[in-house]
Amino acid sequence: MKIIIFGLGNFGTALALSLTETGNEVIAIDKQMDKINLVKDKISHAICMDSTNELAYDAVPLKDADKVVVAIGENEGAAIITTAIIKKLSTVKIISRALSPIHDTVLEAMGIHSIIHPEQDSADRLTKQINFKSTLENYQLDNNFTISEVRAKKEFYGKTLRELDSIDTYSLTLITIIREKEKKNLIGKKTIVKETIGRTNPDTVILDNDILVVYGNNKDIENYCMGEEEYDLRNKNI
Repeated sequence: MKIIIFGLGNFGTALALSLTETGNEVIAIDKQMDKINLVKDKISHAICMDSTNELAYDAVPLKDADKVVVAIGENEGAAIITTAIIKKLSTVKIISRALSPIHDTVLEAMGIHSIIHPEQDSADRLTKQINFKSTLENYQLDNNFTISEVRAKKEFYGKTLRELDSIDTYSLTLITIIREKEKKNLIGKKTIVKETIGRTNPDTVILDNDILVVYGNNKDIENYCMGEEEYDLRNKNI
């Protein structure tokens, strides 16, 4: 995958190197040339620019990127402006670092749902999350088995779990379902939050945009996610 990382502090640098080591094409961006020099020979490409300057984005291949990570950790204002510019200029999935509870609220108000806190989430953990391509979040139990959040595909919409028993299996076990719900944030703006529905039963209906929390072998999870852009689901157990 092609990943663009804004901000080469300790976290951004570690993430850039980790993603490169796992076979991704990484473009790193920072306004300090000394930080660019540290990674330019170790990743695909490094750009020295001020990410708060919208005019500078002509040199950034946002439309070709699979994901963008805003890892800026020294300037909350710069991180927010950078995220806003990226969201304005493209539809790429944004993973943004939050530096405070207020920063969290602002990102939520902007419609950013992939928010990270490097003090809690290591670069290695985020690398695994990104490398699982279509999964949204992962908890790796060991080298072979993982609990993952994956999107329900269109073929499941409007069907009960009982009805889905006739569909070919991906050998995954459904743990629960995360569903979108509209709420107001601290500044009164409506935002979409995700909440678990708890235990499922045979009469549970899969709705549009449901996220399935599944347990299984890493290869089975990857097989499920292959071709997710077409939302082609053929899973017996989910």
